[in-house]
Amino acid sequence: MDTHKPTILVVDDVLDNIEVLNEILNPHYEVMMALNGLKALKIAESASPPDLILLDIMMPGMNGFEVCRKLKESALTRKIPVIFVTTLNEVADEALGFSAGGVDYITKPFSPSIVQARIKTHLTLYDQNRMLEERVKERTFELVQTQDVAIFSLSSLAETRDNETGDHIRRTQYYVQALAQHLRALPSFCHQLDDESINLMHKSAPLHDVGKVGIRDEILLKPGRLSPAEFEIMQTHTKIGSNAITRGMKVLGLDRISSFLRYGREIAYTHHEKWDGSGYPEGLRGNDIPLSGRIMAICDVYDALISRRVYKPPFSHEEAVEIIRNGRETHFDPHLTDAFIQLKDKFLAIAHMYTTLAEEKESLEKSMKNIGLK
Repeated sequence: MDTHKPTILVVDDVLDNIEVLNEILNPHYEVMMALNGLKALKIAESASPPDLILLDIMMPGMNGFEVCRKLKESALTRKIPVIFVTTLNEVADEALGFSAGGVDYITKPFSPSIVQARIKTHLTLYDQNRMLEERVKERTFELVQTQDVAIFSLSSLAETRDNETGDHIRRTQYYVQALAQHLRALPSFCHQLDDESINLMHKSAPLHDVGKVGIRDEILLKPGRLSPAEFEIMQTHTKIGSNAITRGMKVLGLDRISSFLRYGREIAYTHHEKWDGSGYPEGLRGNDIPLSGRIMAICDVYDALISRRVYKPPFSHEEAVEIIRNGRETHFDPHLTDAFIQLKDKFLAIAHMYTTLAEEKESLEKSMKNIGLK
């Protein structure tokens, strides 16, 4: 049996009024008290806040309306229900009480049974709201997990075709996040980047090469330079990836609403576009290329340059930085290039971190194989 009693904070500058309410409430609730607004705010923001506040209006210093407004301005206290208990009985006063954020308004003299009934009602509503919020949090977590699984499942398809892809996917994810977070502080980009968009770009980055599942092995894994005809086929991976995501969104009914896959589709389709219009598949130029595609372009090229491939040895970090610097205003957005140069040490740290993890994993797998565990 739950013996927990809800806690009521009674705020009034007249001690006799507090004592009257304490007598009414004490059998059913834990009662806290404050003789002024500042003390009430301190209690409400403490580690043990009340479940409901009974608030007088006419108090010296800070009146009840001001106290209620401050409670509703704070993330810590805005959800605590406030019932005004006052001698002010004009309609205008009651309207002020509700506009300040109160959930109810009781005028003195009051009936104890009315006070009890209204407190019970609002505590019930408060509990229901908290339960609903918890359910929303749980549902949101489930949706986030579903998004992660969907993106991981799609991006892992590319790994099955090319065993060099997995670490590239992880590194580029964190390059994208770092670059986007840096750009967010710049006036030219702050209106396009917030916590949600950066998070979605970070999650969607692994989808940039998902279309390579549709490229034949003799082209995808060719150790030498591609012929013009082969390169033309390789370019189609942008359309293959984008079309696959688009079809999935339409099947799920997400094509007409904002979707977490929007960035994945943009990135898959436009990460090989170039600032001067010489890229593919559309030959988009400048700001016509979505920001997500422009960010991915730098991150993808940097990691490809510093990585060993079947057709080339790795470039050094310094060489890769210089190549990207030389691509400013031709291959890459000049503002993003400048941001990359400022973040080059962070890119190197990310590359080392995830390359080291990959090497440790490879070493462990070899050891397990040698002793017959794999």
